[in-house]
Amino acid sequence: MYAITGITGKVGGALARTLLSAHLPVRAVVRDATRAQAWAERGCELAAANMDDAKSLAAAFEGATGVFILPPSEFDPSPGFPEARVFIDAVKTALAAARPGKVVCLSTIGAQAVQSNLLTQRTLMEEALNELPMPVTFLRPGWFLENAAWDVAPARDEGVLHSFLQPLDKPVPMVATADVGRVAAQLLQETWSGKRVVELEGPHRVSPNDLASALAAILGRPVHAEAVARDTWESLFRGQGMKEPMPRIRMLDGFNEGWIDFEGDEASVIKGRVTMETVLRELVSQAEVTYPH
Repeated sequence: MYAITGITGKVGGALARTLLSAHLPVRAVVRDATRAQAWAERGCELAAANMDDAKSLAAAFEGATGVFILPPSEFDPSPGFPEARVFIDAVKTALAAARPGKVVCLSTIGAQAVQSNLLTQRTLMEEALNELPMPVTFLRPGWFLENAAWDVAPARDEGVLHSFLQPLDKPVPMVATADVGRVAAQLLQETWSGKRVVELEGPHRVSPNDLASALAAILGRPVHAEAVARDTWESLFRGQGMKEPMPRIRMLDGFNEGWIDFEGDEASVIKGRVTMETVLRELVSQAEVTYPH
């Protein structure tokens, strides 16, 4: 039995579908089992648990061959990341009590960075789970291609992709969530000892200019990338209601300055299958349904 947290999201859903297609038993760990009946209909066992409740998590993980941890993300964290630490403590306590056969934890590119930034929440999770006795794999994917969902409307309506990733011609490791889920499913079925890091990116690295060109081809209109001026970032994020924008700003600086990157060399990074164009076409299709032009 494989216990999966985050199954209602893109990564957890892709992981669960991969396991189910291989006729492997899946336990969907969800906050409200009554809202996850679609997964029960697919053949999943349901277990109700909150990610900040060690007791319910331990019960959900009990007897599992493997557990997938998708840590909740706080996009506007308080100083010191207290919100993340609550989840980290609960997950660590639950895993120590349940003692599953192995664990795959979704982490992030740049989790090894010493500079504090938005992704430090994943660094803290890695540090905590490193202390557990069972085998643990930390899956560190690149920038999610699905983040381009925010770019579809301005590209369609204004012909502009406003980019915080700079310079505009710098390729960045990006990956589709479908690849992340598929690889996570593969890792859960492997046998290993101790702790290991697996890094994952898509078939090709992607620059903001690449995203703009691909959107232009899909939308059938000119689209160009424009850099969002660095000195405007804090006011822009505060204008969006963020109390503490600096962790996000430092994350973006990390990608742009290169200290958020893969820890291993490029040859050791797993390459995904899903192309940028495939993801963008799906995002454009979704945007047309949700917000028709």
